[in-house]
Amino acid sequence: MQRFILVNTFGRQGIPAVRLTSWFVLQESQQSSTDFRFYIENHTRNPDDLSRKQIRIYQLYSRTTGKHVQILGRKINANGDDGGKYALLVVETETFGSHVRIKGKESKYYICMNQKGKIIGKLDGRNEECVFVEEFLENNYTALVSAKYKGWYLGFNRRGKPKKGSRTAQTQQEVHFMKRNPKGKVDPLEQFRFTTVTKRTRRARRLRPSHTAS
Repeated sequence: MQRFILVNTFGRQGIPAVRLTSWFVLQESQQSSTDFRFYIENHTRNPDDLSRKQIRIYQLYSRTTGKHVQILGRKINANGDDGGKYALLVVETETFGSHVRIKGKESKYYICMNQKGKIIGKLDGRNEECVFVEEFLENNYTALVSAKYKGWYLGFNRRGKPKKGSRTAQTQQEVHFMKRNPKGKVDPLEQFRFTTVTKRTRRARRLRPSHTAS
């Protein structure tokens, strides 16, 4: 892009070349406007392709069963053991947002919720029925609400069987989960995220002796 500066320049018969300079400025302005529109168009055309995605592997501990969510294929339950291969979940998270897709590391199936509120596993997780929104609760648990069916949560009863989304609510223990690292694996960068504060740890902190400088 070229810029033109007029310094005491005159055209034919001593007439200032103001029109010539204005024309170049107009051309530059139109070019900049065109480039900007081109930039916006290309950065909003395919947001899914252009946005960065974060992929993590962890387990979802169920507050109701005391075990972990596991994806066996089309069947999903909350009876998985700590470190079990079907309890390892691959969680795809959009960088700008809390929308996630949850896939079984072993089975390759995604957790999805259909129009009847039933929890099922699907190999193709691109459908909006396989997208959930993370809700971080005050009790240090996480709830997962369907991105398509508002107010319908991922939940399991005491036997570990999925509950229908239409029968769930954020206040129910059945929809409360805790993120846990795979057994025996601790990521220093994620350790704080998975650590919960209990009454015992609070008491230990109060009784811990403080070191004063001499």
